[in-house]
Amino acid sequence: MPMQLDAIEANSADQDRGAWFDLFDPVTGAKTGIRLRLAGPDSATQGRARLAMTDELAEAADDEGKVSAAAREKIRLRSLASCVLAWEIEEGGEPVPFTQANVLRLLRSARWVEEQIDAMAGNRAAHWGAI
Repeated sequence: MPMQLDAIEANSADQDRGAWFDLFDPVTGAKTGIRLRLAGPDSATQGRARLAMTDELAEAADDEGKVSAAAREKIRLRSLASCVLAWEIEEGGEPVPFTQANVLRLLRSARWVEEQIDAMAGNRAAHWGAI
């Protein structure tokens, strides 16, 4: 049966609610106990993040239109952080408050963490409903 427009629109709405993902140890592949709910690549949330990133890059540009690598990286990470909708993460046995600053702290903690979150945020198949 062909895909229907209403099914595509419904899936985009589902992607705005997000999907839960486990963060895995990069060496052993075991679950770390950290879970994140991420908006899908077709969500309005990610659409707004892309627009905000474009605006921030334009604002960061110098007189010649150049944006430093450091500024680009900060803007890119803020955009990715805005796609994280919720989390389950502890530090010292206590839940870590869900804030933009703490999400950025997690993203900056190790390259493998950022890579997994980025891959999960872009994983359309993991966000796709039963169409």
